[in-house]
Parts: sequence; C-alpha cells; structure tokens
Amino acid sequence: MDITLQVNAIMLGVDDVAAAKKFYVDGLGCEVELDHPGFVRCGLGEGSSSLVLYAREAAAQDAGVPAEGSGFRGCSFHFITASRETVDEVMRAAVAAGGTAVKEAAAAEWGGYFGYFSDPDGHLWKVATEA
Repeated sequence: MDITLQVNAIMLGVDDVAAAKKFYVDGLGCEVELDHPGFVRCGLGEGSSSLVLYAREAAAQDAGVPAEGSGFRGCSFHFITASRETVDEVMRAAVAAGGTAVKEAAAAEWGGYFGYFSDPDGHLWKVATEA
C-alpha cells in the first residue's frame, strides 16, 4: 500500500464549544466552516489544516478513551510568522480573547523571536519568527 500521510484537520477537545469558538473566531479571526451543537470546524487559511472544536467528553467517547487530562499534553501548535511585530500582535490578540500568555515573546538564543500562549482549554500555541 502506498500512502502519503497528511493532516487535514486538527481536533481540540474543549470544555465549552461556544467559548472556544468565540476565542478562535472572534478573537483570532478563524473562519467558521461548519457549526453544529458540540462541534465547530474552522478554516485557518489557505494551505492550512482545518481546526475542529469538539466537546471534550464527546471527543473522548468517540476515541474510546477517558476525557481526563491536564498539563502538558505532549504537543503544541506552532504559528511561524514573518516578523516580530506579528508575533506580538498574535500574542496580544490571544490574551485579549481570553487566552493566557504562558511565555512572553522574547528574543531566542537561536536568533529568532517567540512566545507561547494557551487557549481557554490549555492548548499550547507557539508563535515565532526567524527574524
């Protein structure tokens, strides 16, 4: 079998779908593609995977696993931008929308600039630039 693995959608299990939708759509400008009770699919722009917001309990049930879990989940999402100004703008927008600045944006040893924020459910996002 010849398969090329792709990521077509990233699903986040969230405690409150409406609150998560408000954060990602109103706060960060994502576009709603599908909107159902307990499930929202957002477009992240051309060339990017979709972002799915799914009620945590329902997502766990769908996968057949427990819904409990907190802290570092073993993954983070990275948004690589062209400028430090964009990093700062995204960090401000995330906090204004109800997210938390986990690590304030700052110059990195490797010459770039980055910061981390978490959404209201604790999912980590790194915003960085090589500039």
